[in-house]
Amino acid sequence: METLKDLWLFLMERKKWWLVPIILALLLVGAALVFGGGTAVAPFIYTVF
Repeated sequence: METLKDLWLFLMERKKWWLVPIILALLLVGAALVFGGGTAVAPFIYTVF
């Protein structure tokens, strides 16, 4: 949680709001790969990438 706090403080201090959508997209892709990796949905996830 410390890393997320530091990232949030960096974004607020440096006004780098354009990084927020990129970070959210990377988190969503990572979560889809982790949670969908061992299920029957895996072949469909891997074809997207």
